[in-house]
Amino acid sequence: MNAELASSSTPKTTIYAISNQVSDHITFLSYSAKDFELLKPAIETSRIVKTPYEIALIRHANAISTAAHTAVMRAVSTAANERDLEALFLKSCIERGARDQAYRSVVAAGTAAATLHYVRNDQPLAGKLNLLLDAGAEAACYASDITRTFPVSGAFDAESAAVYDVVLRMQKECIAMLRAGVRWDDVHAHAHRVAIVGLLRLGILKGVAEDIFAARTSVAFFPHGLGHYLGMDTHDSGGNPDYADPDPMFRYLRVRGTLPAGSVITVEPGVYFCRFIIEPYLRDPKHMRFIDEGVLEKYWDVGGVRIEGEFGLPF
Repeated sequence: MNAELASSSTPKTTIYAISNQVSDHITFLSYSAKDFELLKPAIETSRIVKTPYEIALIRHANAISTAAHTAVMRAVSTAANERDLEALFLKSCIERGARDQAYRSVVAAGTAAATLHYVRNDQPLAGKLNLLLDAGAEAACYASDITRTFPVSGAFDAESAAVYDVVLRMQKECIAMLRAGVRWDDVHAHAHRVAIVGLLRLGILKGVAEDIFAARTSVAFFPHGLGHYLGMDTHDSGGNPDYADPDPMFRYLRVRGTLPAGSVITVEPGVYFCRFIIEPYLRDPKHMRFIDEGVLEKYWDVGGVRIEGEFGLPF
C-alpha cells in the first residue's frame, strides 16, 4: 500500500500517515504536503464509538470471562495457591474458545490486593482474608475486563464486608450517572465523594467530607482512575488522559471529557490499604488530620477491594 501511494503519478495535495510507521524508502514525492500528526488521533477517536457488532463481540468475551470468574469463586475455598486459581481461570476461558487473554491476570490474595498491578500470582492462600481477581478473556480481538473481590473462606469478616459495601455503593452510584454526554471527570469525582462518606462512617477518615475532598486525602485510598474505554485493547484508545495534571485526583484518569453514545467504558472503583501509598499521607500535616490511625490499623489485612464491570452507552 505504501508503494502504491508513493508511486501514484497523479499530483495530490496532502498525504496522511502515522509517524514511525512508514518505511524509510517511502517518500510520497507526488504529494505536496505530508501530515504525520492527524491520522493517529483520528483513528483513536473513531475507535471510541463501537458498532453493534463490536459490542456483541465484547459481550461474548465478557460472557466467557464471567464463567471463568464464577469457576474461580467456587474453587477459592479449597485452592492452595494463587497460581491454582489463575490456571483454573485460563482453563475455563480456553475450553470456551478463548485461548487469548485481554491482559495478564491479577490473582491477589490478602494484602497483595493492595498492589494495583500485582503480577506474582504464586503465593499461598492460607491465612488470607480475601482474593482480588482482575482477569478477562479476549475473543475475536475484542477484550473484556472484570474484577471481583471475594472472601477466601466463603464469608467476609466485618472489616472486609464494610469496605466491600463502600466500593459497591461507589460503583452503583457511578453507573447510575452514565449517559451520553456525561463528563467522566464528574463521575470520577463522585466516586471519591461516595468513598469519603463511606470511610467517614467506618471511622477511617475523620472531619468534614468537603474538607477531605478539597484536600484530596481520599486519593490515599482510591489512587487510580475510575475506568477506561474498552474495545480492541483493554485500555482502549481515545481517552485523552493528562498524566501531567497537577491535581492528584484526576492525574491518573485514562479518560477525560464527555462520553459519547456508543462507547464502552469500565467502572472500577476501589478502596485499598497500601502502606506504600498511605503512610506518606500519615506523615503529611495536610492529610494526617483527616485519618484515624487507630481505626486504620484494623483494616490493613483487608488489602484492597475493587469491583469492575463494563458498560455501554446506548445510542
